[in-house]
Amino acid sequence: MKYSCKLTTLSVTQQLAVAIAKVIRPNLVLSLNGTLGAGKTTLVREILHALNIVGNIKSPTFTLVEPYTVANCNIYHFDLYRFSEPEEWFDLGFDEYFSGEFIAFIEWAEKATGLIPQLDWRIDIEFNEFNERLLTIRSLTVMGEECLTALIKNVEN
Repeated sequence: MKYSCKLTTLSVTQQLAVAIAKVIRPNLVLSLNGTLGAGKTTLVREILHALNIVGNIKSPTFTLVEPYTVANCNIYHFDLYRFSEPEEWFDLGFDEYFSGEFIAFIEWAEKATGLIPQLDWRIDIEFNEFNERLLTIRSLTVMGEECLTALIKNVEN
């Protein structure tokens, strides 16, 4: 199952982020894919704002992960662009992040193939020939499909 839309303005991205925030749930793992500057971090930042996380939401480009907590659920925003060695995953304790109640947003997830849990959503942001951002969300698990079905219902109403 998949959902696609154009992200023509920040307002459109914010509206989608609010809809996503309403349907995601604990233990969901989402990958974000796209070139540098495609809007991956902006989308995550807007989802976190929609989840009522206040204050400065930093890009995890240099820290590799930024943690947040909302309603007894840990939220992790990973940016693995600078990730280079599989040993780093364990040295930094990232394997321990995927226990209990958590939601994980992972940019550049392909750099940790075999280390991260099963992805529930794959979010791709690409530019078309008109330099417009195109977003596609694909569900990859049963839970991912349930959340995506709820998202589609929310954005259609």
